Amino acid sequence: MTDTTVVKVNSQSSPTGKMGQKYLASGVKLSMRLWEAEQPGEAKPETKRNYETVGYVIQGRAELHLEDQMILLETGSSWVVPSGASHTYKILEPFTAVEATSPPAEVHGRDE
Repeated sequence: MTDTTVVKVNSQSSPTGKMGQKYLASGVKLSMRLWEAEQPGEAKPETKRNYETVGYVIQGRAELHLEDQMILLETGSSWVVPSGASHTYKILEPFTAVEATSPPAEVHGRDE
């Protein structure tokens, strides 16, 4: 029997969310999204999400303000934002990163 559950997603044709994120591969319990060449500017509004996020910086620098901490994210850094944690990001230089969320932050029904 051949496994037909494998899905390939090309970021060039991925759906894009309201905040500029590209939705990549998504499974039942987790999904990936790409933040590509995000530009420096004001901090994003502080928020809490009902999913856990892990990420990896491909290029650039940003500040992650998580609860009462500030973490500098640079090329090669990875991070975790626990579900329900108050957080915000401030992009310091053009920033490209990939994130995985669990449960999935989906393109349909939850564009966050």
